[in-house]
Amino acid sequence: MARITIDEKVCKGCGLCADACPKNVISLSEHRMNAGGYYVAETVNPQNCIGCSFCAIMCPDCAIEVER
Repeated sequence: MARITIDEKVCKGCGLCADACPKNVISLSEHRMNAGGYYVAETVNPQNCIGCSFCAIMCPDCAIEVER
């Protein structure tokens, strides 16, 4: 199983990572904001991650790291 790390300090909540994930592992939080006032991306079903790294590739702020 792969592990996703999201740097919430640089996440701007654009949602591109969630849109790119084929297994719906990432979504935007409806409750957690970072210091910049953005609703951050979070993992919701980490056990479903296949390690494709589409989320990290799509992130314009390089806030996501996928470890396989």
